[in-house]
Amino acid sequence: MASGELTSTAYITHHLTNLTFGNHPENGWGFAHGGQEAAEMGFWAIHVDTMLWSVGLGLFFIWLFRKVAVAATSGVPGNLQNFVETIIEFVEDNVNSIFHHKNALIAPLSLTIFVWIFLMNLMDLVPVDWVPYAFQQMGVEYMKIVPTTDVNATLGMAFAVFGLIIYYSIKAKGLGGFFGELAFQPLGKWMLPFNLFLEIVGLLAKPISLALRLFGNMYAGEMIFILIALMPFWAQWLLSVPWAIFHILVITLQAFIFMVLTIVYLAMSHDHH
Repeated sequence: MASGELTSTAYITHHLTNLTFGNHPENGWGFAHGGQEAAEMGFWAIHVDTMLWSVGLGLFFIWLFRKVAVAATSGVPGNLQNFVETIIEFVEDNVNSIFHHKNALIAPLSLTIFVWIFLMNLMDLVPVDWVPYAFQQMGVEYMKIVPTTDVNATLGMAFAVFGLIIYYSIKAKGLGGFFGELAFQPLGKWMLPFNLFLEIVGLLAKPISLALRLFGNMYAGEMIFILIALMPFWAQWLLSVPWAIFHILVITLQAFIFMVLTIVYLAMSHDHH
């Protein structure tokens, strides 16, 4: 899709609109034709493109790492095996340095989070017009290919981590110990209402900060790519390559931060305070 075919506002709006399926109050079940119609579908509408790309990239991650694991050799490893082993060792080192409890889930969970988020972020380097244009030729009006620019996806991952935080907090300390930490810290039992307020706000801030940090950085990056695409052709080449190189660092850093904070929060859930 050439940006010249639309006004700048329409072009930006199009590229920031998800392919949404849901039950419209007037039109019934179907795909939304624009952001307004998607909003009218309400909470239970689903962003099909976010689900398609996130699940697809997750399956690609599983296939790739399983392929390497099956073909792994103790002899001279290939480049792909070296690359995968480097990632695994990197994640393992971070887990061992932060998490000092026995839990077989933490390392594979951290590896999954890091690689999966990195792959989803990596889609931001695909030129902004290529995939939407290809799908438009097939009759699909909208197609966003970076799942982490959808706050629903980042909140979904963050609240999954939050569920594990609550689960392991109760498992490690018991229900009474968990609620005791909320009610009697940091100011003792005489300040129970204030303690509850502080601790619950702090608890809820964990998934919210995880989700919004990832979403905000990736959404801003995508917006800059879209704005560059609106510029003259020579300016696109002049600006897009440096920004893409810099954005590789952002992509990797955001996956790393989400992984590290997940490890930290789960370590805190195992600690007795």
